[in-house]
Amino acid sequence: MNTKVRLGKTGILADKNGFGALPIQRISDEEAVKLLRKAYEHGVNFYDTARFYTDSEHKIGLALADVRENIFIATKSMALTGEKLKEELDYSLSQLKTGYVDLYQLHNTPFCPKPGGEDGLYDALLEAKAAGKIRHIGITNHRLAVAEEAIASGLYETLQFPLNYLSTEKELRILQLCEEADMGFIAMKGMSGGLIQNGRAAYAYLNQFPGVLPIWGVQKEEELDEFLGCAINVPTMEDEEVKAVIEKDREELKGGFCRGCGYCMPCPVGIPINNCARMVLMMTRGPVAPWITEEKQEEMERITKCIDCGQCKKRCPYELDTPELLRQNLEGYRKIVAENTK
Repeated sequence: MNTKVRLGKTGILADKNGFGALPIQRISDEEAVKLLRKAYEHGVNFYDTARFYTDSEHKIGLALADVRENIFIATKSMALTGEKLKEELDYSLSQLKTGYVDLYQLHNTPFCPKPGGEDGLYDALLEAKAAGKIRHIGITNHRLAVAEEAIASGLYETLQFPLNYLSTEKELRILQLCEEADMGFIAMKGMSGGLIQNGRAAYAYLNQFPGVLPIWGVQKEEELDEFLGCAINVPTMEDEEVKAVIEKDREELKGGFCRGCGYCMPCPVGIPINNCARMVLMMTRGPVAPWITEEKQEEMERITKCIDCGQCKKRCPYELDTPELLRQNLEGYRKIVAENTK
């Protein structure tokens, strides 16, 4: 089994286990450095972060600056103007302790930036590339229409897009289009934001696509160990246990559900929507105790303050009726709390 992925026309050869660095913003510098070094020492050579991920870039710089030439670093900007993008890129470089990034991605832009646009984003990318600050240009998105336009434009060398065994034919069509365009495909949300809890099944599904680079979000050593183990003892879609897990999850999670991407945030009345809109699913798929603390109950009750402004629904890349999902989850949550606090 090939353990490397060629990221389309970039020519980047990445280890099949990419490191998604969003979760390391939740742990200390010391813990993050230990985790990142262990990943590196076990062959992981692709690290994906973002300016939006608070101190994640800083931690990668701390851990891996001395082996910079042996790894690929991808980061992202949510900037909506060229000037802001230049500012964020320079700050990212300082945090990462490097003079360049291998892949610089526009981070879930609501449109597909192009040369000459009033936003100035793509022109800023070209300027940064000419200056040697970035080597390849990519885009990340959750929106099918934006992803399709980015692929058709030929302007981007990679697409980062959600893909896992809960994905639909629409998402698989995006992968097919990338393959036809020789565009690198980076799979985010391989665990569907925590709804998928079996790493071997998640790995087996994505591993069947030779051109897909999964980036696993890890913040604990045991999580990293699971994916490193999969690279040695490779699970397949023919494995009976894997098939059973996938079939069960697909049945339980069919239909509309919150992926926890967070693009609905912030909420004007302080509801942590990306957690609350999928709370019942999280509770029915794992231990209940962590979700019924006083703090969590207080968070869920904030749903009663919803003013139906519609902002979350408008921002949702999956076109979910988020306010209705919140109400349904509060009702289900209260029942589960009552059953577990008698």
